[in-house]
Formats: sequence, structure tokens, C-alpha cells
Amino acid sequence: MRRLASRSAYRGLVIGLLALLALSCVLALGFGSAQIPSSQVGDILLSKLGLTNAGAWPSSQEAIVWQLRAPRVLLGALVGAGLAMIGAALQAVTRNPLADPHLLGVSSGAALGAVLVIMYLGHFAGTLSLPLAAFAGALGSMLLVLDLARPRQRQDEARPQGERLLLAGVAVSFVLMALVNLLLYVGDPHAASSVMFWMLGGLGQASWNLLPLPALGVLAALLVLLVLARPLDALLCGEHTAASLGVDTRRLRWQVFVCCSLLTGVLVSLAGAIGFVGLMLPHLARWLVGSEHRRLIPVCALLGALFLVWVDVAARSLIAPQDLPIGIATAALGGLFFIGMLRRR
Repeated sequence: MRRLASRSAYRGLVIGLLALLALSCVLALGFGSAQIPSSQVGDILLSKLGLTNAGAWPSSQEAIVWQLRAPRVLLGALVGAGLAMIGAALQAVTRNPLADPHLLGVSSGAALGAVLVIMYLGHFAGTLSLPLAAFAGALGSMLLVLDLARPRQRQDEARPQGERLLLAGVAVSFVLMALVNLLLYVGDPHAASSVMFWMLGGLGQASWNLLPLPALGVLAALLVLLVLARPLDALLCGEHTAASLGVDTRRLRWQVFVCCSLLTGVLVSLAGAIGFVGLMLPHLARWLVGSEHRRLIPVCALLGALFLVWVDVAARSLIAPQDLPIGIATAALGGLFFIGMLRRR
């Protein structure tokens, strides 16, 4: 059921979420092992943007805000937005409300490709090595899931395709993560220890020169999914209905899977395997604006960005001065959400 039917109400929601996201990003810069007042954070940002003159704050605080926390907060917003959009798209094409890049094995495939580059292959393509390997792993795992979910016997056709995809995705995810753990076990212990925190998900590697790639990836995925919004709406009504409306469902699924695999590869290569964001946030967005993807996708992106910004704040504040891996927090929240959905259904 659409909760915000009018265009003005939807526009107000989007503007409100944008304002809340901007405010959250500014407030998040003050949290961490070194607490910095919000007023001083604002003054530092205005100074860096050239809107005011430099003030009398310590250079160490300026470095913390601008060089360390600002790229981290922006990367968290981009990763949260991207994962939430991916979850909404996968739930549409699989027609399964539990679909998620983590549960469908996409994140595990991306993690496998990234670990191979970090520990064995090296930077064969320069700075693009990690994103390319993560994308190849994500796309390969998705192809494997699709092949395993394809009905091979007549009795398999009675099982809903979304259910087959979910079961195949969980199986592939377990196998790929077992391979990742094996590579970590037999590899160089020093490299394995450095990879472990990345495997649990985190934004500690964020820097200004890394932000253009995920920003372009999230923007491109947003545009692609908005173009595919009407076919995705038709697919929600069923395969035959979508086909009768002129939608090539096979081509649509391929387009969505490639788009989601590419973006997942980019995000996993920079932030590690952060699960369940794509499972939780699309359901909250549907509760707010309904299932029409032209409205759903932007709201998913904004909610995902907000969610991960504040999860990151908790991750670097709970056990300061150490960082709690974000993947631990999202897995705990996602597991509780998953249990709640199972009990409701």
C-alpha cells in the first residue's frame, strides 16, 4: 500500500531525508575517540570550503575532521545508499522479500575476488585491480546462483523462482566464504591479519582519492535502476503479466544482475563485506512510499546512507579508540530483522 500517494508529500519526504542526511554527516564528524564539538566541526568545514577564514583551532582537530572523518562519513553514505538500492532491485527481480546481495552470494563472490588480489595476484591493473577482481567475483557468483536455481526437473518448476534463488544464494555464499577462509588460513599470516578486518566490513581505508569511484558507481546504478523502474514494477505483477506488457524479463534480469554485481564489486572492494543493509532498508522504504520503483529507489538510497552513517558512528564510538567492524553491527541488526520477518511470515 502506498503511504505517500501525493507528489508533494513524496517530494517533502525526499527533501526531508536529504536535509537529515546532510545534518547527520556533519554531526557524525564530531564523534569518535576524539570528541569535537559540532560548532567547531562546522567552522572547519566552512573554512575548508572557502566560505570563512581559518580559525584558531588545533591543526590536529582539522586533520581529524577533514582528512580522516569526512572521507569516511561520505564513503559510508555511498556504501549504504548503494547496498540499499541493490537490495531493492534484487528483491524485485527475484520477487523475494528476503533477497539481499549478502544472502544471494554476491558479496561473498566479491570478497573472494578481492582476497585473491590482496593476498596472491597483486595489483595487476593498478588501482583498478581490487574493484575489477571484486566485480568478477560478484558476477561469477551471481551466474553460479542463477544456474543452480534453474529448474532441471518438472517438480522443481513448482517451487517459486525466488525461493530457489534464495536457497542457491545461501549455499553459494557458504561455499565461497569457506574458500575465502581457506585462502586466509594458508596464506601469509601478516596479510591474513590485515585482510580480516576488511572482511568484517569497515570504512577505515576511506580517503578523498577513493571517493570518485563509488560515487560514480552509485550515481550510475541509480540512473540505470530509475530507467528500469517501470519494467521492475511490471515484474512484480508476475512473469506472464510483465511479458504481456512487453517486458523482456530475461533481459531485464540480466541488466539488473550485472548492474548490481558491478556496484557490489566496487563497494566490497572499498568497504569489505557489509551484509543485510540491502535486506532491511528496502522494506522500510516500501512502508513509507510503496512499491513503485521510481519512488522506492531514491528513498532506499537516502535511508541506506543515513543508516550506515550512524552505524559507523556507533562502530567508532562503542570501543574507542578502536573501531568495531561495521559488518558485525549490520549482521546483528540484520539477523534480528530477518528473524522478525520469518516470524511474521
